[in-house]
Amino acid sequence: MVLAPTEKVVLGSIAFAIFWVLAVFPAVPFLPIGRTAGSLLGAILMVIFRVITPDQAYAAIDLSILGLLFGTMVVSVYLEQADMFKYLGVLLLWKSKGAKDLLCRICVVSAISSAFFTNDTSCVVLTEFVLKIAEQNNVPPHPFLLALASNANIGSSATPIGNPQNLVIAIQSSLSFGEFLLGLLPAMLVGVFVNALILLCMYWRLLSVEKDEEHALDEVISEEDAASHRFSPAAMSHPTASNSQELNPVLEPMNTWGSPSSNGSTIHTETLRNRAGSKQSNLQGTLNGGVELTRNSSASKEGVVGDDFPQPREQDFHSRRVEKSALNGSDEMVNVDEEDTVPVQPLEENESSAKPWKRLLWKTCVYLVTIGMLIALLVGLNMSWTALTAALALVVLDFKDAQPCLQKVSYSILIFFCGMFITVDGFNRTGIPSTLWNLTEPYARINHVGGIVVLTLVILVLSNVASNVPTVLLLGARVAASATMTSQGQEKRAWLILAWVSTVAGNLSLLGSAANLIVCEQARRARFFGYTLSFWSHLKFGVPSTLIVTAIGLLLIRG
Repeated sequence: MVLAPTEKVVLGSIAFAIFWVLAVFPAVPFLPIGRTAGSLLGAILMVIFRVITPDQAYAAIDLSILGLLFGTMVVSVYLEQADMFKYLGVLLLWKSKGAKDLLCRICVVSAISSAFFTNDTSCVVLTEFVLKIAEQNNVPPHPFLLALASNANIGSSATPIGNPQNLVIAIQSSLSFGEFLLGLLPAMLVGVFVNALILLCMYWRLLSVEKDEEHALDEVISEEDAASHRFSPAAMSHPTASNSQELNPVLEPMNTWGSPSSNGSTIHTETLRNRAGSKQSNLQGTLNGGVELTRNSSASKEGVVGDDFPQPREQDFHSRRVEKSALNGSDEMVNVDEEDTVPVQPLEENESSAKPWKRLLWKTCVYLVTIGMLIALLVGLNMSWTALTAALALVVLDFKDAQPCLQKVSYSILIFFCGMFITVDGFNRTGIPSTLWNLTEPYARINHVGGIVVLTLVILVLSNVASNVPTVLLLGARVAASATMTSQGQEKRAWLILAWVSTVAGNLSLLGSAANLIVCEQARRARFFGYTLSFWSHLKFGVPSTLIVTAIGLLLIRG
């Protein structure tokens, strides 16, 4: 494709540059509107500048990818409600043999969960629990956080539903779920193993430090604690202009699939433990060791949280106290606010009214529908309609108003993709990507080692500069066409190489992947175990890990 007229090239480049700046730095001081609004701005500018027509803009939006994204988000929401991630937490602690054993478990669990529930969802729901594990073992948490983020990225490379760029590749390449999985599974498994070895080698001495016994007794996490922990995603807020210069910017929820949307349908749980003296012993007996209160930061005002207790209406939860009337023999009340009280029912009544067999039956149905979806994907059914069908089946089986669950879908990522499709299509029409690729293509053919190395470096650099999804949109068809010219059998391998390298490239730096930033921000904002993962501590591990894992994985990819 030749270059478009100069006016079109200049205006299209300006629109794409604005999109790129806001996609990589969503809170730049001069325009802190965020990533989603930035993608819409880039799309609108492409139309206003007449780089593309409105009809071409509509045609650029890939409904198959949007349908697959939406379907997997809804399924992830119901899996979270069915306690899937709670069980993953229990698995992390089951018969644990120390810090090194836990590090390896985190590597495996995060990789497997991200392959089927997306890397961002896994990072959102497991970060706080990983911090608790580090506290239990009295070691700095950054080895565990690095293990979570890096292996979530590596694990997500194995399936089309593991991350957004894989979705794009699967749709554009027409590769089936099974072909994708079989092509990248060996590289993923070896990559997780090698990445765990690198972590153990780098932090062996740190993980070998014997923990303080008294501290460990105070902070120990039992399997029962893991079972009661709610692995609900925390809402990711936008950084303001005042703090946008910080090293660890806050991501908007654009990549937190299956996590609550920015309106804050986020659930935090804390246990109210009555440790008062003899004057409150009667109340303590009534509450049977503690009443679990759930704090909902959204505007949702009713609904059920957990298995036993009704969710209180949204109020200011900063003032929470127990009414003295409970001590005087009157109806037991837990005061959530001055004006809002919630009756506390005896635990026996709650358990009977909750009808555990119905809860168990519903959870079983959720798991069966999810397994059925994965089987349908493996046998080659249309991925978008399969995910949408599974999502709708879960909505019907839930047999109640689906609005609370649908509110947790991150619609911002769907809007972001719409804007990105239009913006990238407009930039392609300027002819700039084709011209640059024509200069690079003779040296980046995958029929020889040198070409694979050049192509890998191009993908690594672009994925960390322009983000991995735009990189895939810009390079995907061109890399496949180049491979087809070399050999008809090389096209599939080219797509798999692009999927592998663009995903693992996210481990290079803290800013290379949304999963990294999610872990960083979740860790920083954790209520009791807050920790800041610095850019340099991540880079020290990310560079060798990315280069080694990428190289080994390339040796195992076959078309």
